[in-house]
Amino acid sequence: MRKLAAAALAVLLVLCGAVPASAATGRRVIVYYQTIYNGSAYVSPLGLTQHNAGVTDVLVGAVHLDPGGVVHVNDDPPSAAKFNQMWQDLGTLRSQGVHTLAFLGGAAQGSFQRLASDFNTYYPPLRALLRDHSLSGIDLDIEETVDNASVVRLIDALRTDFGPSFLITFAPVAPELSGGRGLSGLNYDQLYRDRGPQISWFNTQFYCGWGSLSDTSGYDAIVGHGVVPAAKVVAGTVTNPANCGGYVDMSRLQSTARSLVAKYPDFGGVDGWEYFNSLPGGTGAPWQWAQQVAPVVKG
Repeated sequence: MRKLAAAALAVLLVLCGAVPASAATGRRVIVYYQTIYNGSAYVSPLGLTQHNAGVTDVLVGAVHLDPGGVVHVNDDPPSAAKFNQMWQDLGTLRSQGVHTLAFLGGAAQGSFQRLASDFNTYYPPLRALLRDHSLSGIDLDIEETVDNASVVRLIDALRTDFGPSFLITFAPVAPELSGGRGLSGLNYDQLYRDRGPQISWFNTQFYCGWGSLSDTSGYDAIVGHGVVPAAKVVAGTVTNPANCGGYVDMSRLQSTARSLVAKYPDFGGVDGWEYFNSLPGGTGAPWQWAQQVAPVVKG
């Protein structure tokens, strides 16, 4: 009876757009999924589960809030026919226990400033996107100047509308979590003190000139700063030197991950920017990055 009840609950969670709680616990292996088409070829995320890569979360985007309350995924409306297969595949991943999150913002600025200046225009279409596609959460990649108050308002609205199991993550550059400055102007120390329990974790950027995972020093600085615990600090890296500066090859990344697991039993995990060309498999087998990272991270 216990096994039958658990199975029934899992089915119910999938139908409701949620995933089993086990996918949210322990150390995470996360990929960012922005290049949905490599030229004209669709990039499916299903290889991650077809090849048992050990991924826990897939972050799709970038979502942009454009003038007039218009939502785009990269350059197109979420309802564009080109995305039909993507939304279907993301639903399949959720049914297999993988969280699927939208990531908002990134290098294209404006979304968070629009939410700050006209929340009632720009929040409802964002909420509709998350609901329409039964997404597990949202990653707030703030790379433009905003104030803490506007971000707190967004966190509170998301938590009210989507409930306690909805994932709310952030993507700061590493110095922003160790007392330094970064791309947003946010005071992350204060944000964590104000809303820490509502923040699921941080997909921390140790790349593009903001740190490196060639060793543990940058991660150590965050934990040593004493505000955000290791359990909520996911160490982010680039998966291919073409994606940004700071690439760390697989053997070095595995070595750093082993050290972090040994130092911090509650280590939050690793994320990779981005999926489609991840080494060592490259565009032909991008799931291999997660496949080789996961055994080290998860132990």
